[in-house]
Formats: sequence, structure tokens, C-alpha cells
Amino acid sequence: MPNSEAKYAALTPRRILLIKLRHHGDMVLTTPVINRLHQHYPDAEIDVLLYKETRPILSEHPALTDIHVIDRSWKKKGIRYQMQQELLLIKSIRARQYDLVINLADQWRSALLSMLSGAKVRLGFDFKKRRSVVWRVGHTHLVTTENHSELHTVEQNMSILSPLGISTEDARTSMHYSESDKAFCQQLLIKNQVTGGYIVIQPTSRWAFKCWDDDKFASVIDALGETGLTVVMTASPDKKELEMVRKIQDLTHNPQVISVAGQLSLTQLAAMIDGAKLFIGVDSAPMHMAAALNTPCVALFGPTKMQHWRPWGNNNTTLWAGDYAPLPAPDSIDTKTQQRYLHAIPVNDVIDAARSYLHD
Repeated sequence: MPNSEAKYAALTPRRILLIKLRHHGDMVLTTPVINRLHQHYPDAEIDVLLYKETRPILSEHPALTDIHVIDRSWKKKGIRYQMQQELLLIKSIRARQYDLVINLADQWRSALLSMLSGAKVRLGFDFKKRRSVVWRVGHTHLVTTENHSELHTVEQNMSILSPLGISTEDARTSMHYSESDKAFCQQLLIKNQVTGGYIVIQPTSRWAFKCWDDDKFASVIDALGETGLTVVMTASPDKKELEMVRKIQDLTHNPQVISVAGQLSLTQLAAMIDGAKLFIGVDSAPMHMAAALNTPCVALFGPTKMQHWRPWGNNNTTLWAGDYAPLPAPDSIDTKTQQRYLHAIPVNDVIDAARSYLHD
């Protein structure tokens, strides 16, 4: 390994801060970095800084000591309130006296917080869009992003560990929940008269362009009736997602279908997925959770950068609409469109993929 790529290999930090300001799925994909840091520095305290709404993804992670949050609603309460909260955040970060900051984020704010942390070693990515004095001053070492277009997001994240001389091989995601989350799910299943094995299907995404057809999901659910397993449908509490689940239920003829859509927290959803024989869903955070929990997973993809976002691990099958029909370029998509680009994926291929896990 070149010297520049193991610059801080002798470092033995007491406290580490990891920064990632993105969506729920992105937070699942940061867990390999957390897991490897904990493995390499077993005596170090590891904290994270994230957006408040994504906190549940990491709230039960056993390797974490503290979680700092940025609440994106601060700005709705006026500039004075926002500044007060920002100053309190900086104060709480500085109070932890970090030796090492690892910034996986690409926002200007993350570079500023990295610099203000007071940590002697501050790693970030050399993003082309952030080549400026502010970004350089925010970090003591910038890791190349030249090959990121060819890498999965997990591999991109792990590459930031190279200056520390830490192996980036065999990276694994993880998802954690509490015993009370597990107990809640067990009671919910009993309440719905589910006593045997079950399959979790989450057909929804907050973006319609990532969704498959309702009638096709219904056909898959009908075909799964032969397995004798109950289908447990999940979704966020969002009205559009709840309506989609209701519509799919109305189209099915399989009597062994229940909906717990909108009834689970993210950690309760993790417990539900962990107990399932199979997870079927679209490009979404629950799909990444299923992969992290090593629950067999059938993932349906449309015009997303599959190289970056496919489920991580070996216990999954990805069906890409682009293998069946032309798709627009991911960067050209109007995310507000109601068009469902997964339409081309055939029902039988999803059923076959599901059966391949259930008949083992």
C-alpha cells in the first residue's frame, strides 16, 4: 500500500465521528464503515452525525456511543432558532473531543462541522463539485472519488478508510433492533392470526417511478398462495403508500394476506423483515434493510443507478426493468413523475425468483 494510502495507519483514536447526511437507505449502507471501525478500534467510542429522520436506522447499533442530529425543520422556525440549534450542535460535537472525523457527506455544512470539531485527523472525499478552499480546510486528507462511478455505494463508503490502513474487503451491512421491537412484531402477527412462516412484501416507495404495477404485485401474491406462507404487506404511513397497499390487497385472491402498512417503526419493520422467509420490494430503504439482515430478497429496479444501489450481499436477486425494455437515463428522471418504469418486469420472473428461495 502506498504511503499516502496508509498515512494515518498508526492512529489509535479514542473518539471517532462519522458524518452522513442522506436518506434512510444511505444510512444502512454506512454500517460497513461503522462495523469495520469498531473491529479495527475496539476501544474507541464511535458517534455519528445524521439527519434526524434517519436516526432510527442506526439507533440500535451496538457499536455506537452517541448520535448527533440535524433537524431539517429548524429552518422553518426562523433564522434565530436555527442558529441557536446549529451552535448547540457545534458545542456538543466539540465537547466530545474527537481524534478522528470521517465525513462521508458531500454538503458544505459537513466540511464546516468537520473543521469546527477540532479533530486532528479529518477525512473526506475529493468530490469534483467541492474543490475549494473551504472543502480542503475542512479536511486533513481527501480520498479520491475517481472510480466511484464503477463502485457500489458500500464500496464508495469503505474507500474512505484507506488512509487509515484499514482493509476495505468483505464489507458487510447490518441492521439492528431491540427486543421490544421483536416482541411488538410477534404480538402484531398473533393479533392478525399469523402463526406460521411469512413473506414480507413492501411494494411502495416515496417515488412512483420506482414502483411496479399494482396488479402485477397482486398476481405475485396470488401465486405465493401455494407456499402456505402468509404475505405480510408493509409501507410507510404516507397516504399514497397506504392507498397502494389497499389497492393491491383488493386485487388479490390469496386469503393469506395481511397488511401492517403504516403500523411499524423502522426498527419494528427490521424485526418483521428479520423473521421473514423472504422479502420482496423495490429500490428502497426496506430492501437495503432486508439485505443487511440477510433475509432472502427479491429487489425490483427501474431507472436507478443499479451499480450503486442494488442490494448488498449474496442472499438476493435483482430484477432490472432495463433487461426487458429501454429505460431513460437515471439522471434524466423527473422524480415527481407518476410513471412506473418497472412495468416491463414480467410477473413470472418475480414469481420464479421468489420460489428459488422458498424451495431451497
